[in-house]
Amino acid sequence: MYSLYNLKKMNTLLAYTTLLAMAFSLVSASDPSPLQDFCVAVNDTHETVFVNGKFCKDPKLATPNDFFFSGLRLPGNTSNKVGSLVTPANVAQIPGLNTLGVSLARVDYAPYGLNPPHIHPRDTEILTLLEGTLYAGFVTSNPENRLFSKVLYKGDVFVFPKGLIHFQLNVGTTKAMAISTLSSQNPGVITIANAVFGSKPAISADVLTKAFQVDKNVVENLQSRF
Repeated sequence: MYSLYNLKKMNTLLAYTTLLAMAFSLVSASDPSPLQDFCVAVNDTHETVFVNGKFCKDPKLATPNDFFFSGLRLPGNTSNKVGSLVTPANVAQIPGLNTLGVSLARVDYAPYGLNPPHIHPRDTEILTLLEGTLYAGFVTSNPENRLFSKVLYKGDVFVFPKGLIHFQLNVGTTKAMAISTLSSQNPGVITIANAVFGSKPAISADVLTKAFQVDKNVVENLQSRF
C-alpha cells in the first residue's frame, strides 16, 4: 500500500512538472525576429529563394577578412543638408556578423549637425560619445509620446530602445563623433522625414494635410524637398 501511494504521488508530481514545462514552452515560443523589412512566402522554390539574413559560407572557407572592417578609421563627410554622416559596420560590411545579432556604426557631426529623427526597426542602440557635445533623445509610443533626452559629453552613453524615434544634435561649436552599438546584424533605419515626405510614390498630400493639420501647400513644399 505504501509503495502504491508513493507511485501515485510520483505520477502526480511528474504530471505537474510536465504541465509546468509545457507552460514555459508556450510562453517563450515565438517566430524568429526578421532581419529584413519583409520576406514574402513562395510555394515554388525554383522562383527565387531568400533567407532571413544571409546564406552561410562553408566554415572551412572563412578567412580573417570575413571578420574585419577598416571603414570606421576615417571621419565621415558631413557636408550635407543635415550636417552628419553615419558609417555602418553591419553584416553588409562584415560578413562574419551573420547570425551574431550585433553591429556598429560611426556617426560624425559637423558643428550643429543633426542625425535626424529616425527609428531602427530591428534593434536597441547604445550610443557612446567619443568627441564633442550632443543633445540626444527618444520619444515613447502613443499615447504618452514622452520625450527622454540628455545633453551628452565625451565618454557619456545613452540608450535608444528598439523601434522608438530618436535623434542626436551637435550643440557644440566643434565637430562631434560617436560610436553606436546595435543589437542586430542588420538594424535597418527609417528616417521619419524622408519616409513621410519622400516616399516613392509619394503619399497623397490629402493624407499628410490631415495627419499634420497643415495647409496642403505646406505639405507639397515639404515633399518637394525630399
